[in-house]
Amino acid sequence: MQNKTRLLLVDDHAVVREGYRRLLESRPDLTVAGEAATGREALDQYRLLAPDVLVLDLGLPDIGGVELIRRLVQRHADARILVFTMHREPIYANQALRAGALGYITKSSSPDELVAAVYQVAARRKVLSPDIAPDLALALLAPSGTPLTELSPREFEILRLRLDGRSSEEIGERLSIAVKTVQNCHYQIKMKLGVRTDIELARAAIKLGLF
Repeated sequence: MQNKTRLLLVDDHAVVREGYRRLLESRPDLTVAGEAATGREALDQYRLLAPDVLVLDLGLPDIGGVELIRRLVQRHADARILVFTMHREPIYANQALRAGALGYITKSSSPDELVAAVYQVAARRKVLSPDIAPDLALALLAPSGTPLTELSPREFEILRLRLDGRSSEEIGERLSIAVKTVQNCHYQIKMKLGVRTDIELARAAIKLGLF
């Protein structure tokens, strides 16, 4: 019997998970071993199932996708992670790849591109969505770069949550870190982006293409 590549699907929308479960399992050598709707569920399911490839949406209701990638790779150095997301901004792809993902595909890609990306990541090869690859390359090759690329994956998640209106206490609970750690990271983020207040921080994030 042919060995199948076992997948773990992580997306907070059940309808979306069902859609790409059907797409991926239409291939005889792919099977969905499990699903998760939150980052914490994904951590538990990954530990229990040890899937070959994790297909991950960045927009999760608890742990952010970039932080989840960082934790998974920290605990499972050989994790093969494919991001499948609506975010087309190069900074999201850059942060996901820096955190340890092997692939980044947008949800505007064709079904065939998603399937092909799963095979690439299963083979431990890096893959980028064709619709963002040129912009990401230009962003990385820019002589001055962008201050956002100086942020660590954790700092990026804290910035994203702060801009979403979350308090230090809420961020600490989501990321399972101390409030003091959140506050220290918040200060470091402002230093790296060259701003002094949260209003300036929001303006800088918009200017730098985070939204």
